[in-house]
Amino acid sequence: EVQLVESGGGLVQPGGSLRLSCAASGFTFGSFDMSWVRQAPGEGPEWVSFINSNSGSIIYRDSVTGRFTISRDNAKNTLFLKMNSMDAEDTAIDCGTTAHSEYGYPTVFPSWGKGTQVTVYS
Repeated sequence: EVQLVESGGGLVQPGGSLRLSCAASGFTFGSFDMSWVRQAPGEGPEWVSFINSNSGSIIYRDSVTGRFTISRDNAKNTLFLKMNSMDAEDTAIDCGTTAHSEYGYPTVFPSWGKGTQVTVYS
């Protein structure tokens, strides 16, 4: 059974930083492409970043480019998201997901964790 468990969310002031982790189990993590997907209050889910299985392909949505960094440790079955220079628009539930891509962009997210709450407040 695929399990994805996120941690690292919390409260942060504008301009602050957080590092999210997603622990994976129940599948061969190192063979799967992964993404972070977030859902803000009252909004639909949106993908934030994508990383392929060997970290050779990484992309970000425009609004987080230059501020967020996705990474993974295949030996530890863990996905990460470092978020810097955060602002109110980053308030959301962030979920680690498996991902399929087309033309380099994630299009399908088959398995999701329950997410971790990120709140940027002033």
